[in-house]
Amino acid sequence: MSAGDLPLLSMTHLGRTFSSGPAAVRALDDVTLGIEAGEFVAIMGQSGSGKSTLMHILGCLDRATSGSYAIAGRDVATLDADERATLRRDTFGFVFQGYNLLANATAAENVEIPAIYAARPRRERSARAAALLARLGLSDRGRHRPNELSGGQQQRVAIARALMNDPPVILADEPTGALDSASGQEVLALLAGLNAEGRTIVLITHDAGVAAHARRRIVLKDGRVIDDSGTPATHGQARGAQPNAGRRRAWLAELWEAVKMALRSLRANLFRTALTLLGVVIGVAAVVTMLAIGAGSKAAIITGIQALGTNVLSIRPGGLGLRTSGDVVTLVEADARAIAALAHVDSVSPEREAVQTVRFGSIDYRTRVVGGWPSYPQAHDWDLGAGSFFTEADLKGYAPVIVLGATAAEQLFPDGSSPLGQYVLVRNIPFEVTGVLARKGASPWGSDLDDIAVVPLSTGFMRLFGQPYLNNIVVKVRDAANIDAAEADIEALLRERHRVEDFDVRNTASLLEMVSSTQDTLTVLLGSVAAISLVVGGIGVMNIMLVSVTERTREIGVRMATGARMRDILLQFNTEALVVCSIGGVAGVLLGLAVAQLSSRFGMPVVYTPEPALLAFSCAFLTGLVFGYLPARKAARLDPVIALARE
Repeated sequence: MSAGDLPLLSMTHLGRTFSSGPAAVRALDDVTLGIEAGEFVAIMGQSGSGKSTLMHILGCLDRATSGSYAIAGRDVATLDADERATLRRDTFGFVFQGYNLLANATAAENVEIPAIYAARPRRERSARAAALLARLGLSDRGRHRPNELSGGQQQRVAIARALMNDPPVILADEPTGALDSASGQEVLALLAGLNAEGRTIVLITHDAGVAAHARRRIVLKDGRVIDDSGTPATHGQARGAQPNAGRRRAWLAELWEAVKMALRSLRANLFRTALTLLGVVIGVAAVVTMLAIGAGSKAAIITGIQALGTNVLSIRPGGLGLRTSGDVVTLVEADARAIAALAHVDSVSPEREAVQTVRFGSIDYRTRVVGGWPSYPQAHDWDLGAGSFFTEADLKGYAPVIVLGATAAEQLFPDGSSPLGQYVLVRNIPFEVTGVLARKGASPWGSDLDDIAVVPLSTGFMRLFGQPYLNNIVVKVRDAANIDAAEADIEALLRERHRVEDFDVRNTASLLEMVSSTQDTLTVLLGSVAAISLVVGGIGVMNIMLVSVTERTREIGVRMATGARMRDILLQFNTEALVVCSIGGVAGVLLGLAVAQLSSRFGMPVVYTPEPALLAFSCAFLTGLVFGYLPARKAARLDPVIALARE
């Protein structure tokens, strides 16, 4: 027998058995039937007779346990789940007793669903949906949702949906069961009209009056065919199966449709969606804020260290085996002079300091008084804001002159008057103010560098400090590239002069590298702690999506019945998770930037760079992808029959 001689729907010794604990329930038993293209067939039987099971197998929603079933000569048993979905999409239109319309979609959107899975262009499917609704007398109800329609109108929307892909076969499962008699007659008349156009109609019913509208009646009892009125001559031009498997789907269009369906679904549960978003928003905002503050703190510390100079060495008294607190008399001016003669050395500033009370008029102010050489500004890269620094003549002449830092000058002269030429008292000794240092800011450790006063070292030894030893020798190297060589030369020189290593050389370049590395570690730690909240938000997304799958099981069954493949369901639910996390990511980035900006107004250092925002958003996106996959996979693997049966 050629393929053209075969019935459109052919069942041979078909059986379907369900397991119920240790027992097996035989829903269909040795059913052999053939349904020709263009027939109007009613399958009758009481509840439990197997008629719904037969319809599920006919519509490729379920598979037979034994026997064979072929559509236009194509054996359904050889097809995988996605191939059956494609066949279902192009061959069958389903009309259910309970309508099975999506509550959060309009009538027109419900009608369009099969065309979405057939990858029809938006304009084409919108026009066809409008035409079908107009044909069924619902041209003015396209924008209404199911709860705004009567039962008869909802069933007509369901019929329009069944016709969307122009299928050759309509499977109607108790289509009048939930309708009043008048609406029921309208639906039956519609089915008869569709049959007159050449479509094959398979009507499932327990009502003999409804079955009388069909040209052929098949009666089932206990899973067996007990009566078949035979196959009358078909009328009209019969429509055969016209699979649309060759149609290629545009990936971007498919994704865009998934996004729109996701937004519609999320809008239907707005409060729950907002709570789900909150976890993602907080996680992303925390990452952005923490990384911005961490980067700001690092920049502030590095700026402070660079203010000291990256080509500067600091030599302090003490060393291995020596006490490092109290007075350590190991460095003297002669050491500084010897260091100044070394190669690579640009300038040297020997220093002795102590906290002293400086007085001007009735104002007393305790500040750090440093004795130094005229090379002090050069060694520290410190410009003068006003006046002049003391000279070599002042150093040799033990001149009582002083240069104030910006903070010290502001405290002693709060009225804003110029300190130049004024005399201030240090330990009741008058010092003439010759200059004011330019503002330098805070040190890397947070102390105020401008809270200082500088006097000639010779004057300090004689009048302020006592014994002529140094607290520090600052050495500025000509080229930062030679700082390690300069450090080695200084250590060798002092070791030779002192015969013991009673000093400690500190390299600001090494300090900069160490502090930068430490700050990077702290920033990563802060970001990791913040990322934990993002993971918690992701778990919340997964939980909500799992709940959503459970609540929308029937919707998933309807989508599968209208042609959705496993990948379509997987894409839709994963897209919903991605949409939630993407919206949360954008909102979180904006919130994080706002919190960082607010923090900066309270004096916290903040640096804005695109990397933290991109990182946080990418993490949110990946969170949706990872945590949305499991619920999406669960949805995609649902059995269509079980899904449709869920209330």
